[in-house]
Amino acid sequence: MAAVQISLSREVIERLDLSPVQAVVLPGAVPPADLVVQFAIDYPRDPSDPRELSEVPEVRLWFIRLDAHYPWLPLFLDWQAELARYVAMLVPHQFSPQDGIQFNPEALDIFIMGKIFYLHHWLRSQGQERQGKLQQMAEVLGYQLDPQLFQLLAQAP
Repeated sequence: MAAVQISLSREVIERLDLSPVQAVVLPGAVPPADLVVQFAIDYPRDPSDPRELSEVPEVRLWFIRLDAHYPWLPLFLDWQAELARYVAMLVPHQFSPQDGIQFNPEALDIFIMGKIFYLHHWLRSQGQERQGKLQQMAEVLGYQLDPQLFQLLAQAP
């Protein structure tokens, strides 16, 4: 397994600089199948600021740009440590110390289905069939995919 930690400083985030990611994954390059990505975010804030990082507009904007450039990246995240935080950067949610992240259900549906459609197409273009991996990714987010969806996608033009 090729585990990689990508460090993000306040300066990198505020400049919308993707170079820390580009140092790991070249634009247009297919990442190795065993790549596992984690982010170390160093974004100092006022100690009285109660927001989570996913609620800080500058941090969210950086992740939105990242997702636009590397839409396949969720497939390579460390799902235990990163997937929910990554999705929180992109999907409207509320956070409570007792319940954790509570995603807007409709927004999460749209995000997951968009990712599944994109990743299924992307994987097929790479000559890979990884339906199980896509199902597992959705399950980590509490979403069950009907296996017939993949049959439908396989038949779609």
